[in-house]
Amino acid sequence: MRKKTESAAPVVVIGAGMAGARLAARVPGVTVVGEERHAPYNRVLLADVLAGRYAPDVIALPATEVRRGVRAVRIDRADRLVHCDDGSVLHYGRLVLATGSNPVLPPLRGLGATLPDGVHPFRTLDDALALRAAVRPGARAVVIGGGLLGVSAARALAECGAQVVLAQQGEHLMERQLDPEAAALLRVHLEALGVEVHTACRVRGLRCTTTATGESVRGTEPTPARATAPTAVQAVQLADGYELAADLTVLACGVRPRTGLARAAGLEVRKGIVVDDELRTSDPYIHALGDCAEHRSTLYGLAGPALEQADVLAEVLAGRPARYEGTRALTRLSLRAGSRAHGTGGPDALDLAAFGEARPLPGDDVIRLSDATRGAYRTVVLREGRLAGGVLLGDLGAVAGLARTWQDDEPLPPAMSLLHLLTDDGGH
Repeated sequence: MRKKTESAAPVVVIGAGMAGARLAARVPGVTVVGEERHAPYNRVLLADVLAGRYAPDVIALPATEVRRGVRAVRIDRADRLVHCDDGSVLHYGRLVLATGSNPVLPPLRGLGATLPDGVHPFRTLDDALALRAAVRPGARAVVIGGGLLGVSAARALAECGAQVVLAQQGEHLMERQLDPEAAALLRVHLEALGVEVHTACRVRGLRCTTTATGESVRGTEPTPARATAPTAVQAVQLADGYELAADLTVLACGVRPRTGLARAAGLEVRKGIVVDDELRTSDPYIHALGDCAEHRSTLYGLAGPALEQADVLAEVLAGRPARYEGTRALTRLSLRAGSRAHGTGGPDALDLAAFGEARPLPGDDVIRLSDATRGAYRTVVLREGRLAGGVLLGDLGAVAGLARTWQDDEPLPPAMSLLHLLTDDGGH
């Protein structure tokens, strides 16, 4: 009888991002609490909102009932209650933490708890809309961070007509996904769009204007007249002393799982909230998924794994056998030429796909094909007879077959030609 009562008890989801919304769409009667004022949306398309290609309603996910603008502040595990900042208290039979992640704010001189005007993170729809409202043709924009998010933001700002500088601390762009050769081609493409790219470039701080008039810094109460506070960014200062003039600065320095609520509740947290193959935390009545969840010591931080986890958890909550074994995620990016690039004879769209480990280890076999005429580049890494990873730029005709081969993780047939892997069917 107790088991029946537990299974009928309400399911509460904290977080209305892509993972939480996907779960709610598959489990009836779920209560979803979300901090953002917007309906759930496709975070992958934020750069398209920034570029003005899509309106916010276009990237909205299928209708999901969400208590918007409500933040969960405490979990009472003993009584299975969630306390919210609006004073409401929710009882749960099963609780799902889909709290996502926060943008990493780098330890830069001039960057405090309150961001100076003109300094923007790029993680939420509000971030994209704020940047869209602030950018003007000819504005000087500096993007700090050359990963997937930074590259997407730089491209979108260039399409808005901004003069964009991309500052990447690492040796090349998108280091997690691309090998140096692919990154070099990506850099050429961005530069053709008008983006100035600096790699191996460490940012030291921000130079901001200050005021002593009691004017308020964005998001704070007015300061006393004798106090000084940063009000607007003027330049990004590099470690070598050089300055990049900036009307806008975008922080795209990665993300960090939001684990504070789980940690305060006494759940096991390492880098993320630790979950098992049923996405269950150290409390059997609490699950976690998406960016905040750490499964088998892995944090994914990508939409694909989050959606797959939500599908598995929907089965678990329905009482059906299901286990999450991990995701072999494929990263895709399309850099489309904006009106500014077209007006100057800029390049067409560049499509990119990366999967697995594109950087070879000693003993690996590497096969590369490059076609400068078609602007195509393909490389795959073979390890102990299996496909370990690869990168494709330009022509993605082979990506579906390569992804299937990689996801299957089966030894390649001995008679298969290695070059056949890079044909349009990826060896299938």
